[in-house]
Amino acid sequence: MKTVYLDYAATTPVDARVLKAMLPYFCEQYGNPSSLYSFGREARRAVGQARRQLASLLGAEPDEIFFTSGGSESDNWVIRSLSEEALRHGGGHIITTKVEHHAVLRACEALPSGIEVTYLDVDSEGRVQPEAVESSLRPDTFLVSVMAANNEVGTIEPIAEIGAICRAHGVFFHTDAVQAVGHIPVSVKEWQVDALSLSGHKLYGPKGIGALYLRRGHKLAPFIHGGEQERGLRAGTENTAGIVGLGEAAAIAAAELAEESARLQGL
Repeated sequence: MKTVYLDYAATTPVDARVLKAMLPYFCEQYGNPSSLYSFGREARRAVGQARRQLASLLGAEPDEIFFTSGGSESDNWVIRSLSEEALRHGGGHIITTKVEHHAVLRACEALPSGIEVTYLDVDSEGRVQPEAVESSLRPDTFLVSVMAANNEVGTIEPIAEIGAICRAHGVFFHTDAVQAVGHIPVSVKEWQVDALSLSGHKLYGPKGIGALYLRRGHKLAPFIHGGEQERGLRAGTENTAGIVGLGEAAAIAAAELAEESARLQGL
């Protein structure tokens, strides 16, 4: 009996072209990207190329891309870093929704006293109203986090409208776009997001690799302390093969997005 797999919202198989791009970085080009000699320089070049490929898919600049272990880490990094900064100034307020991924909801639930969170309702189709976001803003609101596409029911949220509201009020806006990147057009500039989370295994890339887009002019506290990787914000020897795989998956998604979107809408 042939197995039919339909849960691509949970994870996707690695594209054969992605695997082919990754393989040399396990046994042949195995250098540490932080090393100064040729093996390290080759690995560093590959990481840089992947950063450019991912930035191109998002309409971002390469220096706005930070590689992480996945969407959950990226979500936690934004929420925890901004909350710690707010607590240094007496606390503050976050707005999110009741339908976020657990990486956002549980990160908010784990915040210490001094951070208040408003969880917005959604309509019968799972859509959050931009007006509800705006009416919930307070003078001490320092973060709004709304997912781009829901992982359970597939609702695409009005991110550009919410982004315009947050930009007008000077509030940091983050979106968990794990389910959106590679499947619908994503433009961080048109969406007016300050940060965006994504994960490689949702777009035919490998598991254990993701990224955070962080708009120029913003800085987060380091999520992992140690070396100077990811410009000093995310320590740890780079997962070169995973990063290369994510970059290749992003390049494939950019090239085939229109065709793939039409195919999925037909289904």
